Amino acid sequence: MKETIFLKTEYMTLAQLLKELDVISSGGQAKWYLQENTVFVNGEIENRRGRKLYAGTMIEIPEMGTFFMAEKGKEDASE
Repeated sequence: MKETIFLKTEYMTLAQLLKELDVISSGGQAKWYLQENTVFVNGEIENRRGRKLYAGTMIEIPEMGTFFMAEKGKEDASE
């Protein structure tokens, strides 16, 4: 599954993304989740819950899908 996530601010942290995707139920679970599971940010393994995700960043979560970060308002440009 490939999905675009539209940023509401300049960036989103990896923990915020995991929570938004319902991978975790609270931000406090992010550290544990990243220790137990592999998450790729731009093709590299990432285990920092505070990693800032800007527009243009690609996140891969095995068994969940691939997610692309996009700027707020860019969803209208594709229509």
